[in-house]
Amino acid sequence: MNGIRIEERLMQMKRVATAAVLPVAALAYSPSGFAQDGHPDWPSPVHDNTVLTKVMVDRLERRDASPEDFTYWEAQAWVGGDINKLWLKTEGARLNGKTEDAELEAYYSRAVAAFWDFQVGARHDFSIEDTPARNWLGIGFKGLAPYRFEVDATLYAGTKGRSAARLKAEYDLLLTQRLVLMPEAEFNLYGKADPERGLGSGLTDSAVTLRVRYEFAREFAPYVGVTWENKYGGTADQARAAGAPTHDTQYVVGVRAWW
Repeated sequence: MNGIRIEERLMQMKRVATAAVLPVAALAYSPSGFAQDGHPDWPSPVHDNTVLTKVMVDRLERRDASPEDFTYWEAQAWVGGDINKLWLKTEGARLNGKTEDAELEAYYSRAVAAFWDFQVGARHDFSIEDTPARNWLGIGFKGLAPYRFEVDATLYAGTKGRSAARLKAEYDLLLTQRLVLMPEAEFNLYGKADPERGLGSGLTDSAVTLRVRYEFAREFAPYVGVTWENKYGGTADQARAAGAPTHDTQYVVGVRAWW
């Protein structure tokens, strides 16, 4: 009889303990758990709806080029959340106080995998003096490839059957905690010749650059470097006809910043 009473007593204690624990567990795992209702001053643990912005001046540099030095810029900015963003990109060059080349791209960007965004939008190549403007639809991917290579690959479709592709890849190699070696490569291809803009068909040009930057802060880093530019095929032929070089080694000094 004593054994039966002890067993009944244990069962009763178990039921009491379960009744006490279940409400606590339910509260902890519910959307309005302790983090929400525990104290009115506590912030929400997840900010899914926060709109963020970022502006990145990746390159603002002076280039020692043939036949004249020029200033080159490359920048991008985005606004949005973790999944969806509006992404803007621009690059170009100025010579003797005048813009020689400029383009602007605008994309809807959506995260489709860890470290990868799918982008679709448009690109505008500005008209400079006698060079006509060009408009393109663009589609591509931007993200972090294996071994931490930053990749930006885009296909373009333009008017009158024009097509193009651009591939950029770069890598940050930490020499110290503040000194960083940045190898970068860019390739441009066009489906058909565009003599008005000095372009042949196929692989038109490439640029391979080595920069070394010093990060006074993550948001501000001056750098020096060297870039090797090459033109190919019909693009090289048109450059020769215009008296321009088809191969050029350029020394650069500039700054990288973001906020």
